[in-house]
Amino acid sequence: MPLRNKIGTAASRPSPTPPDLRRLRVILTVFLALDGFIFAGWVVRIPAIKDQTGASASDLGLALLGVSVGAVITMTLTGRLCRRFGTHPVTVACGVLLSLSVALPPLTHSAPALGAVLLIFGAAYGGINVAFNSAAVDLVAALRRPIMPSFHAAFSLGGMAGAGLGGVIAGSLSPTRHLLGLTVIGLLVTAVTGRALLRIEPPAPAESRSSPDANRDPAPDSGPRRLDTRTRRLVLVFGLIALCTAFGEGALADWGALHLEQDLAAHPGLAAAGYSCFALAMTLGRLSGTTLLERLGQTPILVAGGATAAAGMLLGALAPTVWLALIGFAVTGLGLANIFPVAIERAGALAGPNGVATASTLGYGGMLLGPPAIGFMADWFTLPTALTSVAVLAGLAAVIGYTTRHR
Repeated sequence: MPLRNKIGTAASRPSPTPPDLRRLRVILTVFLALDGFIFAGWVVRIPAIKDQTGASASDLGLALLGVSVGAVITMTLTGRLCRRFGTHPVTVACGVLLSLSVALPPLTHSAPALGAVLLIFGAAYGGINVAFNSAAVDLVAALRRPIMPSFHAAFSLGGMAGAGLGGVIAGSLSPTRHLLGLTVIGLLVTAVTGRALLRIEPPAPAESRSSPDANRDPAPDSGPRRLDTRTRRLVLVFGLIALCTAFGEGALADWGALHLEQDLAAHPGLAAAGYSCFALAMTLGRLSGTTLLERLGQTPILVAGGATAAAGMLLGALAPTVWLALIGFAVTGLGLANIFPVAIERAGALAGPNGVATASTLGYGGMLLGPPAIGFMADWFTLPTALTSVAVLAGLAAVIGYTTRHR
């Protein structure tokens, strides 16, 4: 069914969505929610698995690097696999591997063994993120609608559900039974949705179309084109934007509660709500992301989002009271909500799965870089001062987004 929307014409009425593309959107949304659900379920059991393995804090930190190393290595490889086998089969394969590998950590009894199995889990996590983001980029191009934030909202909602369920059953189920339950759920969901996904013909790759809001002629549809130097640089630029925003997400996840408790004397329960405020605001921002992108466009979202996040984080880091800091965390979440999805979508529209892999790797690197960087800066200065680096990078993302407005 031909899509008659003119690229860049926001006022034109969108043509009806073909049934296969509607089904594909639902299926990809389920996969992103499942990814967030499984990952959050693993995260809430880290303390129990630490006790089980007898690992020290430093040993656990090294073991947890297995997730990061596995993810970063696999992200680059997955882009090539998606080009060779297609995004849909790779998504299903990684969904199976992710579901199986989450059951492995509670079976270990030492930090080295935990690190080894987390390499597998991280590989599956990194692979499925590149695969379904690449499939989502192609769908965005086919629909001519900026729906990428809705997919990432599903990931956030899945993560909130996984963390909430894990918190409820942590006292009654061992990590082994809990994570094995996640394996069963993951395999069942992957079996049902994966079967449907493999039956759907993927849309034409995004880089073979005119990307949304791009003022250039359509690229030929005769397979993936060779990227020139300018395109590669643009992909790296959007990857840098992803890094700047993911840095803040990682920093708040690991240091937000400590800042509230240590610097503002918050009760531990209230301090724990800091990241919840941030995550909830980010989810709400992503749920409204498609509407905002359709009305405002990508550049205003990047610029306004980065500026909003910078202002929110300055308030969160420097506020004299807990409640003002919580408001700052929420404003930061709203600002950052749609920047990462837009950056990934633009990189994928420029260079297909390889672009998604590059931007995702840089973004994930930012999430990994954030917590230790904040720790070093907190030792050199103070934790509130260190947290202002999140505001600086969010502002940098806004500046980069503005400078790329004509590209």
